[in-house]
Amino acid sequence: MKNMDAPGPARPTGRGVTGVVLAAGAGTRLGLGPKALLPYRGRPLVESVANTLLEGGCREVVVVLGAGAGQVESAARLEGFRVLANKRWETGMGSSFLLGNQVADADDHLLIALVDQPGVTVETVKRLMVRHRPGRITAAAYRRRDSNDGGGTALRRGHPLLIDACLREAVCATVTGDAGARGFLRSHPDLVDEVDCSDQSTGEDVDTPDQLGLLR
Repeated sequence: MKNMDAPGPARPTGRGVTGVVLAAGAGTRLGLGPKALLPYRGRPLVESVANTLLEGGCREVVVVLGAGAGQVESAARLEGFRVLANKRWETGMGSSFLLGNQVADADDHLLIALVDQPGVTVETVKRLMVRHRPGRITAAAYRRRDSNDGGGTALRRGHPLLIDACLREAVCATVTGDAGARGFLRSHPDLVDEVDCSDQSTGEDVDTPDQLGLLR
């Protein structure tokens, strides 16, 4: 993987970008209902993340709901987005990924974001688009403590991911269960560019009760 944390000139992609917010999970480990409805700065988390993608430059944003989809649609203001209900959400994140890809414009690049990542910012989205190169995947990465490196920090790949339009079919062919694009990324590290976004957030997901502090 090539680290692209050094500044560089904007490179127009020549294509639009469809953002996909994966927001179908039940939040079982948290025990607070669907993660999409977690409160974040005065509004449901799903609303905040979707707006961030749109403000960051996505031409369209697709929100894939699942657990408590009706409840989420009633509580969150999602009128400006394309909202889908994944009836197979219990099979894992992969089915939501594939559904989002299916409805996105075939000519667009795909920006994949997780609903439980409150730290994603407009600047993060813009940075991925500026650094993106044709035929590649551009991933946000974050510096975190590495126990294997004497307690130092290491750059670790996270979300969002910007998948080039020409790679969408190949990536989707590897998506299974709850893995999303992970299999493709591991098999093709030579196609992945990591962009350091540590100055924007830690890149952590809200998975457990001790991570609820990320919602402040």
